[in-house]
Amino acid sequence: MQVLEDLRVADVVREHALRRPDVVALRCGARCLSYAELDDRSNRLAQTLLSAGVHAGDRVAHLDRTAPEIVELLFATSKIGAVTVPLNWRLAPAELETIVADAGCRMMIAGPRYREVARNIARVLPQRLEVIDTGDDYEQRLQASAATDPGHRGAASDVAVQMYTSGTTGLPKGVLTTQRNLAAAYLSADVWLFDSRSVSVTPLPMFHIGGIGWAYLGLVKGATTILVSEFDAARVIDLLERERVTNAVFVPTILQLLAAVPGAAERDYSSLRSITYGASPITTPVLRAALRTFRCPLFGVYGLTETTGGVIQLRPKDHDAAGARQHLLRSAGHPLPWVEMRIVDPLDGHDCAAGRVGEVWLRAPNVMVGYYNRRAETAAALTPDGWLRTGDGGYLDEDGYLFLTDRIKDMIVSGGENIYPIEVEEVISQHPAVVEVAVIGVPDERWGETVKALVVPAPGVAIDPDELVAFARDRLAGYKLPRSIEFVGELPHSPAGKVLKRELRARYVSPASPVAAASGPAGS
Repeated sequence: MQVLEDLRVADVVREHALRRPDVVALRCGARCLSYAELDDRSNRLAQTLLSAGVHAGDRVAHLDRTAPEIVELLFATSKIGAVTVPLNWRLAPAELETIVADAGCRMMIAGPRYREVARNIARVLPQRLEVIDTGDDYEQRLQASAATDPGHRGAASDVAVQMYTSGTTGLPKGVLTTQRNLAAAYLSADVWLFDSRSVSVTPLPMFHIGGIGWAYLGLVKGATTILVSEFDAARVIDLLERERVTNAVFVPTILQLLAAVPGAAERDYSSLRSITYGASPITTPVLRAALRTFRCPLFGVYGLTETTGGVIQLRPKDHDAAGARQHLLRSAGHPLPWVEMRIVDPLDGHDCAAGRVGEVWLRAPNVMVGYYNRRAETAAALTPDGWLRTGDGGYLDEDGYLFLTDRIKDMIVSGGENIYPIEVEEVISQHPAVVEVAVIGVPDERWGETVKALVVPAPGVAIDPDELVAFARDRLAGYKLPRSIEFVGELPHSPAGKVLKRELRARYVSPASPVAAASGPAGS
């Protein structure tokens, strides 16, 4: 496959508005926009931005829950050569202020819940920031602006979106996503069985590449995309059946919640062509539950904001829940055809042999051009010949399947032994009384670090820590077993569904933290 070098973001809505004007482009709750309406509104928003002094290269922020305005902004900025900056609405005001200042945003579009936050940010920024409120203010400005298309197309190398990394591993950095990157990501649409008749759904937030990237795939195809702004598992199950959804993207946590809805497995999903899942590690119990419930092809996807979404995938035929290849359920799969991958020893830079853990390196037209105004961080992430150092640990088996271990920095070193939390999580999650588990390393005077498991038990179920350790002992080496287990009501998650392990480590910096300790030396 070749990257569509001539594909431009603004042309997507232009062409569909001309050829298929009445087809529904977006649904969000009771709101519905055809391609003609989306083109018209993005033209008017582009003219509004120009009137406010926004020009090519300027950054425009969006702060709101998922709604059609973020898609309108993406097309509007592309029509004038500006850049969309989707903001994580879950961040604290001080964190948002840091990001908006870093991006040098000239304008922000803010939803009703975030108007005051947006204005407070505008008051303290060094640059002038104009805030437009969605609702009456936004609609009045659009109606007062001409529906004339500014006509900008731009170059493949132009930055279209600047998404900020979640900050779970450090200060957020602005990932520069070009029109070429988005064109390369669009190649996945055919792989995941999209076409012009697709009805796709995403409950992922639009500041996440899995949200805005998924919507873009459907829009390029001329399909209908349903945006879910407030996730409710039962309502999403209803939506899948009622709207005859063909393509969906979920994170493991959402898959788990959907499969747990009473009666979910008895619903009619005959229209589903595929479910794509990714963004965080998934355990085999969750996968098996999803296969039983939805009875459709599953695509497991591994990717990053820096790769404009998925670049490695586990194909439907590799989802063998009970056969001889069921071990592949733990695999991320193979690279997509246009993606190169290496497993590299982070110490000497040499490629690792099969079975040996190293850092995953990727090279593809999807890969970002760098971080905004971060030369040092860009140089640390990208090699001169275009390889992205992901920071993720993994290994290849003899058949070339990628098995991820954890973030290189999440690895636990206990008594000189390397322990990958996902291995321990996978085993503990298979206990029938465990809903969710996260494993971290905590300081230990003797061993340097020891394994700690934070476990969310099933409602109303009492579990003995020793029972969990005994359950895991037959499946794990002694040194990998938890030395302490704590039962919690919930784990902290990012909007993408990732467990916030940095937050957990901050809570449990001392081995004296209160725990439900497993009796006896777990590693013995």
